[in-house]
Amino acid sequence: MYIAITNSSSSSAILRASSRVRFSTSPPSKPSHFKAPLPFSPFRSASTSSALRSVSRWSHGVDWRSTVTPRAQIRDVAPVVQQFQRKIATMASENPFQGIFTSLPRPGGGEFGKFYSLPALNDPRIDKLPYSIKILLESAIRNCDNFQVTKNDVEKIIDWENTSPKQVEIPFKPARVLLQDFTGVPAVVDLACMRDAMNKLGGDSKKINPLVPVDLVIDHSVQVDVARSPNAVQANMDLEFQRNNERFAFLKWGSHAFDNMLVVPPGSGIVHQVNLEYLGRVVFNTGGVLYPDSVVGTDSHTTMIDGLGVAGWGVGGIEAEATMLGQPMSMVLPGVVGFKLSGKLQNGVTATDLVLTVTQMLRKHGVVGKFVEFFGEGMSELSLADRATIANMSPEYGATMGFFPVDHVTLQYLKLTGRSDDTVAMIEAYLRANKMFVDYSEPQQEKVYSAHLQLDLSEVEPCISGPKRPHDRVPIKDMKADWHSCLDNKVGFKGFAVPKEAQEKVVSFPFQGQTAELKHGSVVIAAITSCTNTSNPSVMLGAGLVAKKACELGLEVKPWVKTSLAPGSGVVTKYLLQSGLQKYLDQQGFSIVGYGCTTCIGNSGDLHESVASAISDNDIVAAAVLSGNRNFEGRVHPLTRANYLASPPLVVAYALAGTVDIDFEKEPIGTTKDGKNVYFKDVWPSSEEIAQVVQSSVLPDMFKSTYEAITQGNPMWNKLSVPTSSLYSWDPNSTYIHEPPYFKGMTMDPPGPHGVKDAYCLLNFGDSITTDHISPAGSIHKDSPAAKFLLDRGVDRKDFNSYGSRRGNDEVMARGTFANIRIVNKLLNGEVGPKTIHIPTGEKLSVFDVAMRYKEAGQDTIVLAGAEYGSGSSRDWAAKGPMLQGVKAVIAKSFERIHRSNLVGMGIIPLCFKSGEDADTLGLTGHERYTIDLPAKVSDIKPGQDVTVTTDNGKSFTCTARFDTQVELTYFDHGGILQYVIRNLIKE
Repeated sequence: MYIAITNSSSSSAILRASSRVRFSTSPPSKPSHFKAPLPFSPFRSASTSSALRSVSRWSHGVDWRSTVTPRAQIRDVAPVVQQFQRKIATMASENPFQGIFTSLPRPGGGEFGKFYSLPALNDPRIDKLPYSIKILLESAIRNCDNFQVTKNDVEKIIDWENTSPKQVEIPFKPARVLLQDFTGVPAVVDLACMRDAMNKLGGDSKKINPLVPVDLVIDHSVQVDVARSPNAVQANMDLEFQRNNERFAFLKWGSHAFDNMLVVPPGSGIVHQVNLEYLGRVVFNTGGVLYPDSVVGTDSHTTMIDGLGVAGWGVGGIEAEATMLGQPMSMVLPGVVGFKLSGKLQNGVTATDLVLTVTQMLRKHGVVGKFVEFFGEGMSELSLADRATIANMSPEYGATMGFFPVDHVTLQYLKLTGRSDDTVAMIEAYLRANKMFVDYSEPQQEKVYSAHLQLDLSEVEPCISGPKRPHDRVPIKDMKADWHSCLDNKVGFKGFAVPKEAQEKVVSFPFQGQTAELKHGSVVIAAITSCTNTSNPSVMLGAGLVAKKACELGLEVKPWVKTSLAPGSGVVTKYLLQSGLQKYLDQQGFSIVGYGCTTCIGNSGDLHESVASAISDNDIVAAAVLSGNRNFEGRVHPLTRANYLASPPLVVAYALAGTVDIDFEKEPIGTTKDGKNVYFKDVWPSSEEIAQVVQSSVLPDMFKSTYEAITQGNPMWNKLSVPTSSLYSWDPNSTYIHEPPYFKGMTMDPPGPHGVKDAYCLLNFGDSITTDHISPAGSIHKDSPAAKFLLDRGVDRKDFNSYGSRRGNDEVMARGTFANIRIVNKLLNGEVGPKTIHIPTGEKLSVFDVAMRYKEAGQDTIVLAGAEYGSGSSRDWAAKGPMLQGVKAVIAKSFERIHRSNLVGMGIIPLCFKSGEDADTLGLTGHERYTIDLPAKVSDIKPGQDVTVTTDNGKSFTCTARFDTQVELTYFDHGGILQYVIRNLIKE
């Protein structure tokens, strides 16, 4: 429980820094607990009691749903707040660095609070540290107790220039945790299950409570079932509640049962836009102690907050749960790549073009496991929205963070979004006092970086990325040639292997009384979606201008293209209406469908049956164009094999063209009613046009009205009835929420490390197997083991919902593991699909069925993989699922950071082939049996040590055990991170 010293709850536009728009920043007349309700809903709860005026908008202590008066709620919360403040004060008195715990004076008298002063250490090494590393340093100093965090840990960070190349381990205690519902439901399931386990082992179940603030935003459940309709928002929300009533009730129970947890109801916006525009503190003031905001989230795009100067990144759900329960995160002290920006974007070039360019550059350079810190004179040309767009796609370029230190642009944004002048003054004063603020009007202290990159913004050109990976950037001028290369190339990330004679095939079919046509490259989904872009007024209003110009020229998107617009905030709707551009988007089919992630995470809904049949029956390589951040095959929609990431205005342009097989410079995107050709340049707005519309249409009152009372919810949410018990009553018949088996048979004694004996290979993969391949989030295929499970329990196919929505049920998710229909398993000799070979019998079955055969026979299994195994979304089920299927180890060329950590957290051994080796070079087919010898005592295993793997046909090779820290080995010894936490809490 905590109180943050701030007020005002309005938010405002994210503008290009160069537009120089200034808004009034006076606070609203009444404070709010959180952000705004449904932008489309006329319903509001009764006005908040004046008692709330003493509680900040960031207090989790007030339950807006309770029948108890707010004044009584605050009275109940006060002892917990006081206890937390006493803890902070005790930490300060016991901290070995209390000598640098000093006052931050307030201009005009008094103080803002006290803080740990980095300059007071008088260590010249600190001045040269990257700003992102200073945040780690401050956290280590503030939390130093010589137990969880030691003085030696602090010294490691101060000496970052010398220690970071050595892969040293440090603890980090983030200030807060951020969840969305896909990852939040399994997290709350785990917490509820941990309470049961504590009870069974004789411990106090109340110890399973978040000790840091936790915000859970429900934004991943809305699907585009209804599109191109004025009532799409309400229709989709009705269906969302019908499908997810049980999940939502469970989350509402969690918000009652666990302290310090706030659940933001459906229809409120996208988690990262909410975090950016409202939740981000930049500097905390807790009990009079000031410290930098920092956050870990169970969504990999938590990094969007890095654009605000808040250190944040994605972690696995199980890591987040441990963080909630007070455990420090163990991490390798990262290298920091300095990325210098210069120049200015050319006319007509968008922030999306910039981020796709940066993504390609950084992916090529290699920044996995590193921080990227942006600096240079070009920073002044980037609005905060542009910075947030770049930070958002950190997972796509592989970095842990893409960090933008706080400067005057940040302060302007904080004022624009309703933070009070006093709060902004406190933030600036604190960051200046601790030398964490960048003032480009002053001489700059040169920072030391692990490596340097540079980009002249004027060199960025319009582009998209695809057809299967975010970092495969294609300049718009080269798109037609690149598309034809993809048709020609063998099946791969840039290839579909369509025979020459079939490449020009045209399929005609009836569609709502007219004749429709599809060919390879035809756009069947065009979606303006995702926090990456919907938080940026420039590109959203740019899309509206493209639609307006197209309407005025008589162009129209073909009706068989599934178009949709899903803003990340109700503010977007308000400025689109204010500008008069929403009506043109509506005319082109881009009606608002909901306020959530939608198409970007695969919630694109069904295609029209005639379109789906035309694609399937004729093997058409159909295309989706979306303003998202992920385009892995099989993610957006099962029937769109080509998926391209583009800016919102480009999404509209490609929808108008109806194909990606086009050269915008030479070929028309359509014709006027009198037969004149219309070209791309005829509908594309200039930067000046966009800036004018932004300035006149994005108004501060929009943010104030949208973000005043978000937790008042909506009638459907408010009607959900939930029990008040602190322990959850599991329903064995539920297909959404099920008690997982992780702690069954658990004792107080750790089981110790396990090796692998004569294991069969369950799957043999190549490179770039993503978490979407391992644990898909999208639709449940009608012939899958998960579908059979649901049908057997009386669930109609229309009610299957998605895998993501069923992550609270381990029985569904275990069956959904490795169930992606586009997965390529070398054991199948080229066949694509979610099956594998049962080696002893040679039978070809679903992966789940084969895994269960091995498990029932008591036979271990392993997975072979190539490079970048586990890339993509932060997804703990990509580790939980294999564990439940009986996988004991994964042997890969390399791992994505979060996924490797998740494997360790679930007790699976991650091994890396030695450089230059992989399954192919070693002659491994996957038909062998594998033995991995590990010492019986965890004390005999060292982080990163060599391990010998032998096979039953006489092969032997050496791998690196990717337990990267001593703490990870401790988790492995306990059988997993959650088991370790339970045993530790009982012992305390």
